[in-house]
Amino acid sequence: MSETIVKNLGKNYLAAARRRRLRAALQTFCALLLTLIVVFPLYWMLISSLKSTDELLLSHPTFFPKELHFENYSAVFQKFPMGRFMLNSLIVTTACTIIQVITGVMAAYAFSKGQFAGRDLLFTLILGALMVPMQVTFIPTYIMVSRLGWMNTYIGLVLPEAVSAYFIFMLRQNFKAVDESYLDAARVDGMGRAGMIRNVLVPMCKPTVITVTVIAFINGWNSYFWPKMITTTDVRRTIAVGVTYLRQTFSGLETSNYNEIMAGAVMGIVPIILLFLILQKYIMTGMSKAA
Repeated sequence: MSETIVKNLGKNYLAAARRRRLRAALQTFCALLLTLIVVFPLYWMLISSLKSTDELLLSHPTFFPKELHFENYSAVFQKFPMGRFMLNSLIVTTACTIIQVITGVMAAYAFSKGQFAGRDLLFTLILGALMVPMQVTFIPTYIMVSRLGWMNTYIGLVLPEAVSAYFIFMLRQNFKAVDESYLDAARVDGMGRAGMIRNVLVPMCKPTVITVTVIAFINGWNSYFWPKMITTTDVRRTIAVGVTYLRQTFSGLETSNYNEIMAGAVMGIVPIILLFLILQKYIMTGMSKAA
């Protein structure tokens, strides 16, 4: 009897082990498949930027360049002011990031630790702003910026993006989790509101603050719709908008220079990929804490 029980237990253990191995293999396969789906467009963009025009237009695509044409990158700078586009993106993105983080931190403190009439109602209105797409508010914002004479200016690119309801929500959720005793201790030490935010809340919520900063930078760098509408000359165009003009390289005519377009796109995404790879652990931690 005992031998039968032992055999049954052994069979059950082996069956469970096989199920675990099968489940692990299935998870690994799904993870690899999803990774391939996500990474392949980036890989295709990279190899396309290194191909010649003739090879890129072949009826049977090649999955690796027959010859590496690094001159595609220099051609982009020769035909269009890509350096200016990248500088504009850096200026606008940095300004938007700093302003969004500052306004987000101050508003999050007010909605999480402040005591004033209508606090929850105002926060509900901010949450409602998350459900309103930019295309709805685009026309009145465009008219206002145009009448103020801010077309083709940095202030016209930055000011409409000065506040993010999503960042206020994320930071507010994280600030609420900080125990009030820490702020009471700061008050005893003589700190004001600015000191409590700078020396208590921000350091204790560092992963979320870094996450918000990185997301703000990525969103600003990738912004296309508003810069496209507000800029009409190359003087203030950003990299996301500038890449779309790479086809117009000969007297305003469109050409089949897809390799140069891909080269411009590669230069446009390299900064944000490096930023994400460096700060990804803070982004994951901040997202989980805000959730």
